[in-house]
Amino acid sequence: MERKPPKLLDQLREAIRARHYSIRTEAAYCDWARRFILFHGKRHPREMEAAEVTAFLTHLANERNVSASTQNQAKSALLFLYKQVLGIELPWLDEIVQAKRGVRLPVMLTPREVRDLLGAMQGTMGLVVGLLYGTGMRLLECLRMRVKDLELTRREILIREGKGNKDRVTVLPENLVLPLQKHLVRVRALHDADVAAGFGEVYMPDALAVKYPRAARQWGWQWVFPSPVRSLDPRSGVERRHHIYPESVQRAVREAARQVGTIKPCTPHVLRHSFATHLLQAGYDIRTVQELLGHSDVKTTMIYTHVLNHGGRGVISPLDAL
Repeated sequence: MERKPPKLLDQLREAIRARHYSIRTEAAYCDWARRFILFHGKRHPREMEAAEVTAFLTHLANERNVSASTQNQAKSALLFLYKQVLGIELPWLDEIVQAKRGVRLPVMLTPREVRDLLGAMQGTMGLVVGLLYGTGMRLLECLRMRVKDLELTRREILIREGKGNKDRVTVLPENLVLPLQKHLVRVRALHDADVAAGFGEVYMPDALAVKYPRAARQWGWQWVFPSPVRSLDPRSGVERRHHIYPESVQRAVREAARQVGTIKPCTPHVLRHSFATHLLQAGYDIRTVQELLGHSDVKTTMIYTHVLNHGGRGVISPLDAL
């Protein structure tokens, strides 16, 4: 019996995994491919050309009013689908206008607002949020942290495979050393219980699971913030303990902001912005802040210099001079 070829979305997933893209990229690209197909009445992408792709991207911008970054992500997903999965070179897709992202000043909290927010959070979530503000890490960088990446003696954190697949070192706040040590005692007990139950393996990046088959159970490779429950890996189907879900932290931050009456849009990423702006206000040079944040270009870090321009670039209003 002749074996049927894999479905289009399965081919897309295989192509994404072959290039070691993240599970989040895989989910996003598959979702955009599905939306594109449904938008055109379930027609196969091989049957569609420039007009259909342009119509879909235009629909996103004009009818759905999506942001420029969302539209560009949809374009990247379709470009990957045609080029890497269908093997079709579409020069016209490269010529589609890239939506221009507007320049926006980041939302930041004052030191008092940060103090109030942290005071409203306790336990593991409070520790995660404290690290986000105290280190400038992105949320996923914090949640994907392994025990071996903590340098408690040197007061440093080694961030592995950050944005752009880059490693960097950031500061570990002195005030969080003792809470982290107590937290790791509880995490170690949880890991030992998993091992005793026949589990205890953690996800290993790339081919390290094959190269070091015993490393997945070792203490140093465990998540610093493991999930309270085990779950099935969506790719391999193996039951293991994942790290805390980002949505859990986002929900906790929103609830804490509501409790303390913060009127600004408050997300975990706002704490990264606050980390950068408060360092600049304290007199640290922009190159140091750039390295701690992991920005490739100092121009990206310069967006935070707006905090140094008090009152609209330091100008005294003529109304105040009357």
